Amino acid sequence: MKQIADLHIHSRYSMATSKDGNPENLDLWARKKGISIVGTGDFTHPAWRRELREKLQPSEEGMYCLKKEYRHPDTVFMEEKAPRFVVSGEISSIYKKDGKTRKVHNLVLLPGLEEADLLSEKLEKIGNIHGDGRPILKLDSRDLLEMVLDVTPRGILIPAHIWTPHFAVLGAKSGFDSIEACYGDMAPYIYALETGLSSDPLMNRKLTALDSYYLVSNSDAHSPSKLGREATLLDIPFSYEGIYQAFREGKGLLGTLEFFPEEGKYHYDGHRKCGVMLSPEEAAAVGGICPVCGKPLTMGVAHRILELEEKERKAVSKKEAKKETYRPYESLVPLLEVTAVCAGYSVTSKKVQGMYERMIQTLGSEFNILRDIPLEDIKVQGNSSVAEAIGRLRRGEVERIPGYDGEYGKIQLFPSK
Repeated sequence: MKQIADLHIHSRYSMATSKDGNPENLDLWARKKGISIVGTGDFTHPAWRRELREKLQPSEEGMYCLKKEYRHPDTVFMEEKAPRFVVSGEISSIYKKDGKTRKVHNLVLLPGLEEADLLSEKLEKIGNIHGDGRPILKLDSRDLLEMVLDVTPRGILIPAHIWTPHFAVLGAKSGFDSIEACYGDMAPYIYALETGLSSDPLMNRKLTALDSYYLVSNSDAHSPSKLGREATLLDIPFSYEGIYQAFREGKGLLGTLEFFPEEGKYHYDGHRKCGVMLSPEEAAAVGGICPVCGKPLTMGVAHRILELEEKERKAVSKKEAKKETYRPYESLVPLLEVTAVCAGYSVTSKKVQGMYERMIQTLGSEFNILRDIPLEDIKVQGNSSVAEAIGRLRRGEVERIPGYDGEYGKIQLFPSK
């Protein structure tokens, strides 16, 4: 059974998130997007776990669905598309290792809320899990992985958005140069890596050191409407075991849906305050120093990958490529953004929201519209401009303006004048 999964998300209990981040709205927006499996996010937060128990009911093995009495009225026309929830959460580990402060975010998947209770009890002994749905703990990533597997051997830990400069396993500012350096003797229990918004599989496959890992993608959404910015394509039954086998052995892992990596906030080097954005080559030419303020630039993902690729090239023993982990991917732009560009208004405007809702109700889910629905049908139910934009998107005929130092990039669907 083909599924679209988005397993790295956040509830309203995480910092800097929408107040709409509740099970009802996650269910609603998953339906709109065409996401069949969505992570709960934030399982460490006690209040969120209580709400999940109140509003969700067990469905298939290791999965949950929203109780009917909590479903949003707008889901009536999507009744047969009820998404399943899988217990998930992101944990921020900040700790010292090898004389350097490390800041690594990890995504954890568990087979049930009972396991979430057990792991949360262990984590509460280390730090505060009540204040933020994504807790910040002084906990070595290696030790976190060991704790997860102590609670359940079917737990999954996926290094999150692995290239983000400040908070990722391979980040330029506070990460490591390899997965093994971070997780040590527990590294063999890492099976999959999350690409993050600023990289895509093609960029990651420049490093043969990552060839033994499957690549997955998720939205890291901080509001329900951002679900599916990135997602993972699966061909599995509804079950936690299906997810476990897909991420551990690649069974049923079909590929990923990606941001154009240039749209991510950390694709190129730069300084947001100074308005300086440089390619890796341009940044190298100025020695990594901002030409405006004279301080070090924030190294972007594109540059960081090139840096590790160069180290790998110089290494005496280079790993052979392991092609069986490779999967195809598609790069997309959210339908609301496509509609906003075509209408000439912001994504929050009533006109854009109305156009979006009409297309969802008449044509089907967002992913179906972006990927599969004939352009002529979109032209009839949307407008000719939206149909043309989606056609250009499917063909990859877009202009890319890279993001840098926390500033999102831009994807121009029509040629700039």
